[in-house]
Amino acid sequence: MIIKKMHEMGIRSEHAYLAAMTSVGLSVVAWMGSLKMEHGTGLARADRWGIFVGEWAPTFFGLGLALSHYEQQDGTLTAEVHEFRQPRKAG
Repeated sequence: MIIKKMHEMGIRSEHAYLAAMTSVGLSVVAWMGSLKMEHGTGLARADRWGIFVGEWAPTFFGLGLALSHYEQQDGTLTAEVHEFRQPRKAG
């Protein structure tokens, strides 16, 4: 199973979520960079670059969810994430 192999390699759900958010940011940077650096090609090419990089985000979010699910079943969910998901007890 791919998720199990990724987990064994040390890739955690937090890493996949970070990659997804980075992809969103890179999408904006790629769009703006293409728009400014390639003056003659116009908006269409800049849009294609932004969309190309932006398409990575859903894949990384999906991997993050799958890894999180595996971590919950395996019992290796990190303390920070576990505390975030569990409501704090009063007192």
